[in-house]
Amino acid sequence: MAVVAALTCMAAAPAAHAQEERTEEPVTLATMTVTAQKREEALQDVPISVTALSEQLLQDTGVRDIKDLQVLVPGMTVTSTQSEAITTARIRGIGTVGDNVGLESSVGIVIDGVYRPRNSVGFVDLGQLERIEVLKGPQGTVFGKNTSAGVINVVTRRPSFTQSAEGEITVGNYGAWGVAGSYNDALGENAALNVYAAKRTRDGWMDVRTGNGPRRETDDYDQNFHTLRGKLLVEPSDTVEVIFTADYTSREENCCTAVQTTVGATSAIINGVAGGGKAIAAPGDDPFDRVAYSNRSTSQDIKDKGVSMEINWDMEALGGATLTSITASRDWQAINGLDYDFTTADLIYRNPNADESFTGFETFSQELRLTGATDRVDWMVGIFYSDEDLNRTETYRVGAGYEPFLSTLVGSQLLAQMAAQLAPLGLTVNTANPALLFSQVSGQPFGTNFAGLGALDRHRQNAKSSALFTNNTWHATDALDLTLGLRYTREKKTLDSAYTNPNGSIGCGATLANPTARVGGALAQRINGFASLPAPTQQAILAQLLPVAVPAIVGRMCLPWTNALHNGRNTRQEMDEKEWSGTVKAAYRWNDSVMGYASAARGYKGGGFNLDRVQSADGTSIGAPGILPADDTSFPGEFVDSYELGTKTTWADGNLLLNAALFYQKYTDFQLNSFLGTSFVVRSIPEVVSQGVDTEILWQPKAVDGLMLQGGLMYADTRYGDDIPGGDFTPPPGPTGCCALYKLPGAQMSFAPKWSGSISATYEWDFGSDLVGRFNIGAKYMSEYNTGSDLDPEKMQDAFTVANARIGFGARDQRWMVELWSSNLFDTEYVQVGFDGPLQAPTSIPNDPNNTYNAFLGAPRMYGVTFRVRY
Repeated sequence: MAVVAALTCMAAAPAAHAQEERTEEPVTLATMTVTAQKREEALQDVPISVTALSEQLLQDTGVRDIKDLQVLVPGMTVTSTQSEAITTARIRGIGTVGDNVGLESSVGIVIDGVYRPRNSVGFVDLGQLERIEVLKGPQGTVFGKNTSAGVINVVTRRPSFTQSAEGEITVGNYGAWGVAGSYNDALGENAALNVYAAKRTRDGWMDVRTGNGPRRETDDYDQNFHTLRGKLLVEPSDTVEVIFTADYTSREENCCTAVQTTVGATSAIINGVAGGGKAIAAPGDDPFDRVAYSNRSTSQDIKDKGVSMEINWDMEALGGATLTSITASRDWQAINGLDYDFTTADLIYRNPNADESFTGFETFSQELRLTGATDRVDWMVGIFYSDEDLNRTETYRVGAGYEPFLSTLVGSQLLAQMAAQLAPLGLTVNTANPALLFSQVSGQPFGTNFAGLGALDRHRQNAKSSALFTNNTWHATDALDLTLGLRYTREKKTLDSAYTNPNGSIGCGATLANPTARVGGALAQRINGFASLPAPTQQAILAQLLPVAVPAIVGRMCLPWTNALHNGRNTRQEMDEKEWSGTVKAAYRWNDSVMGYASAARGYKGGGFNLDRVQSADGTSIGAPGILPADDTSFPGEFVDSYELGTKTTWADGNLLLNAALFYQKYTDFQLNSFLGTSFVVRSIPEVVSQGVDTEILWQPKAVDGLMLQGGLMYADTRYGDDIPGGDFTPPPGPTGCCALYKLPGAQMSFAPKWSGSISATYEWDFGSDLVGRFNIGAKYMSEYNTGSDLDPEKMQDAFTVANARIGFGARDQRWMVELWSSNLFDTEYVQVGFDGPLQAPTSIPNDPNNTYNAFLGAPRMYGVTFRVRY
């Protein structure tokens, strides 16, 4: 059946087109090949946990990008947050939060041999695919750089020498429609060309209440992107082939608003400063009504383009060794508007233009490797080099509602606390108009403390990576293989940052001139009869109040984006790391059906710099909360020691594959990026351990012709170490704003379900004289897990299952096909990422009635029809 041939096409010659691969020769799952070690090998002979996904399966399950892929891979999650450009992949519970581009990705993405510097840069329409391989565990020996948790290896379709054309038209709910087409042809005897183009659009699936604007778009999470990819294959001789690739993708969309999952008492303040009406969800509103509140634009404009050249030269002079060169230049840019407060109150936001919101990567990479084999040894040596320029412009604009909200929030809390403290003394406090407190402290007219462009920061980072690597397998006996891989990497990074506060940070600047006196003066005005008290009594009262009031008021008036101490700062940071990584593997084939293996690997992910404003009490990046800017925002490299014991078994004459692996991964200096409501912080966690069992099955039962099953089940216990030094990780003495990460020590990591499983079933059958039908259903299950990096209980996600389905019929020769499909078939409701509502009251109390918690939701059910033609 065609479905079987499509799944096993990975075993065919690389230059063959999909149509040429459909032969009448018997094929089995045991013939599947992968390139997990940068050479073609049978899947069952590779001592690595690999999930291999064929073109047909990817098409049947609607996979167009890395995010769609997770439904097919147990132990893998992919999430996005403030924009679709901020995407994070995790394998076995390990990944890097993507909101800060200063952190590189623990899970590497490689597309046609070219390493992508961040997960978000690899989040594109992948187009026509030959296969995707998901390699689990550290793979830093031969795949690019910095892959401490795994690799997603994407292989797109190569040109062939057969003329063909393909096209498809799709329509769906939410106004979705799309067209895609490709053309392949020979250009003489020694060259072939393949061109692919696609355009897809869709209305948003999130309704948006815009309040008083200026936002006019009333939905969000829409889709509008264009993709163009061209590949030219040139074979100047029998021993040399050259593949030129050029691609371009454009995404001009609106994304991403968030909903409120828990609504606290502060919502009343937000509704008030918004000028009346409903500016935020009300307590009891269902977040899965998919109604968001946003008065500012979330427009995003993402451009991704690049060129590459791959040369493969079979060198007879070196015993048939192959020299491979992959040269690539890529340019990725993103502009994204953002409503930071996720309400229609005009608090803080970012305009969607290049002067205020820009992230760009310009990357040049070069890989050279020489691969060969003797009777006993498969060997490889190589070098890798990359030069990456990162440009980042970060801004925060302060709206008219910012001061009334923040001053009311802080003022009402402090005045109520003062009243309780002074009541035993027979004194009363004027608690009216708490929003005027900031103005009283700073001496500025109400409404002028914060206005306009609060922060405008520019970061310019250059990162150079160079490496030498080797990976060699010794066939010690006919049954025993020993593999040694080693890599030496040098990472050199330089960051230049310029910080400005164009609005002058009036309120913060005025307060910093003499904070104790200003706060004391403002509080004295609020105490009835204070002026008539004796001076010693006045001093005693203020001495009681100021230790709490000064940090509370000054800390909130001088939040990072309004802190005058940042204005005019220029910093330069440098980092130079030289590290070894590698692997040792032993594989033993007990018989033709069973292979067992053991492996140990050392993985590494480079350190970097936090590109957010960092401030603390002592001016260090790990200090207690405070307002002193930190010049040093660096964090060290991340390391992992990984051990795996696995088996790969083949049954039913090659038609049933059962694979399993026990794994233990211990990370040191794990890079954690967490949003704490007022800023992003990066913390190095001394120890994280991920351990468990990973199983997979592929089965095409002979008793049911045309049926294919693929699935897997993973148990992963992924935990922080018990001992994490630092004040952020110490349990708080009471309901204070400290210790935001105190829940982490010894706890299961966020985004790390203990159980996850996937299953995909495809059935293809003939009917009539020349027609064929095909049905596929795939599902992914995940047990409960926390979706917040600080593990607040409000951010727990219950266990859930997402299913996709597709049924089609068409011509047996595949000239045409009509398919009905649905993603998230049962409209499962789940949260991608939960986070603290920005600017909320600082607290460490679970389920605090005052605070609001937000979330980015998973997409709802989508469905439609696709018509395909092929020539």
